[in-house]
Amino acid sequence: MRFLAVTETCDLVSLYMRLVGDGHEVRVHVSDPGASGTGAGLFDRVTDWRAQLNWIREAGDEGIIIFEAVSEGFGALQDELRLDGFNVVGGSAEGDRLENDRAYAQAVLGTLGFPIGHTWEFHDFGAADAFLADNPGRYVLKFSGPDFASSDNYIGQLNNGRDVRAVLAARQGAATFILMAFIEGVEIGVGAWFDGDNFLMPACIDWEHKRFFAGDMGELTGEMGTVATFEGTQHFFDLTLAKVAEHFRGHAHVGWINLNCIVNAAGIWPLEFTCRFGYPGFAVLEPLQVTRWAEIFRAMVIGAPALETRPGFSLGVVLTTPPFPYTRKQVPEPVGLPVLIDATERANLHYGEVGLDAGGALVTSGLYGWTMVVTGTGATVIEARDDAYARVRGVVIPNMRYRLDIGQRLIDRDLATLKSLGLFEA
Repeated sequence: MRFLAVTETCDLVSLYMRLVGDGHEVRVHVSDPGASGTGAGLFDRVTDWRAQLNWIREAGDEGIIIFEAVSEGFGALQDELRLDGFNVVGGSAEGDRLENDRAYAQAVLGTLGFPIGHTWEFHDFGAADAFLADNPGRYVLKFSGPDFASSDNYIGQLNNGRDVRAVLAARQGAATFILMAFIEGVEIGVGAWFDGDNFLMPACIDWEHKRFFAGDMGELTGEMGTVATFEGTQHFFDLTLAKVAEHFRGHAHVGWINLNCIVNAAGIWPLEFTCRFGYPGFAVLEPLQVTRWAEIFRAMVIGAPALETRPGFSLGVVLTTPPFPYTRKQVPEPVGLPVLIDATERANLHYGEVGLDAGGALVTSGLYGWTMVVTGTGATVIEARDDAYARVRGVVIPNMRYRLDIGQRLIDRDLATLKSLGLFEA
């Protein structure tokens, strides 16, 4: 098969390497100059992706364009390419809007029968401060749009809202954002591939770890680790993601869809959509997928209804280097640190911002310091955790940082809570 990837920062390095390793032709366009070294020497890079369209068209159903992100205009561009007869996996204009416009997403979820009335949208920091003064409570501040990082959001800690008001007072300039009433419970995501008409089954459920430090302290990052499974997920899928299929069907979305939720005894409270490849979700799921990536993408094109998966859990640990969780546009940390791996089996190593230097050595690259994901699997979360951290010890990178407690909260209490609520069957 032929794959053309259109990306800004090349977050799917390990996926492209798997496709190449399976004998497929892969060409990748990376637009951000700061990511020029990411994937270097690991697969073919092209400077003009549009010049490759005839190469893809010649392959018919064997030619697929992959879009990684929900950047400005990418969804609409994918819709246009589909209308022009190309097979495109990634997202859609509607997917971009649902992920970037948080108030709109909550309104859509409300029409599908999910709880509403706990989210308020603002375009002015002063108006939000006045709202908090009149309605003291614990709130979550989340910014809308692709230009905001996870670290811009804030989960309030005080029941009177004073800390959220202080965060708002420190902000400058215009922005669109929401205040969401804080809901106590277990955070859980549900995701599946959508082929434009139906979800490929089974779905997965996942538990993300977004804080920078162990114990859920520090900045909100893109992700520090995830636990996922395809096993025992049908009931939760039916209660959540299955309900949004008709909405996406009307917008020709082809790609991954994840709905992140809080659950408690009062019900299921959807928080936000991810309507693109999830990082590091795609890597965490890979060890549980018997179906190879190319066949998954082929199924997205021809509408095959299912994929073959393995039982048990996969646990991923994100290995980072400075300036993560910030960018080299903010903190001028060097690239080119050596990535040393003491392992002969590398199927559970998922490269991120790395590439080959002039001498052919594997080194760090890119904008963020999002260097690698290491996964482990097992019949239980404990087994998957132990397997992952054993593999982590085989990777050495100067100044490498990662969390030591991925999966621990799930082991201690969250999994038991979900089972007691009847939301997890495994």
